[in-house]
Amino acid sequence: MTFFISSVQWLSRIFGIVAVLLMVAAVLAVSHLVFVRYVLAASAIWQHEFVAYALIAATFLGAPHVLRIGGHVNVDLLPLLLGHTGRIALSVVANLVGLVFSLVVAIYGYDFWLEALVGGWHGETVWAPPLWIPRLVVPLGMGMMSLQYLAIILSVVTGREQPFGLAEGDRL
Repeated sequence: MTFFISSVQWLSRIFGIVAVLLMVAAVLAVSHLVFVRYVLAASAIWQHEFVAYALIAATFLGAPHVLRIGGHVNVDLLPLLLGHTGRIALSVVANLVGLVFSLVVAIYGYDFWLEALVGGWHGETVWAPPLWIPRLVVPLGMGMMSLQYLAIILSVVTGREQPFGLAEGDRL
């Protein structure tokens, strides 16, 4: 179990690094767009579409890392009112809801991706990238998010991690 949790955390970290690299690539593409359009007075072909795809990919692929470090919005009023056992139960229930949601989106995202792959779909722009590439980030990101939720649940249940990052004595 420790190997699974460590592996998922490591993969989430890698996904986070990829998300940062995608954001840097988007910034560079916008810079290139500005240079080509306003300095060279030439037409921009691929930059707008690439930036949109890169930022969407960064969002989906970066989400598991953000979950891993506890960066999502979290209201800790209820956990502070509960005892340790109540916090564990609340953490498990909340993370199970997140896990189910992530799995559903991953499954539908897989169908979404497969349809584009099998259909040989391409964007309807001059650049015309194959659409299976940007659509792949939905099942990948949400599948990894599901694994991260499962790792959090296992960490809390086994006592490896405190629910909501609160120690046993933390109370209002």
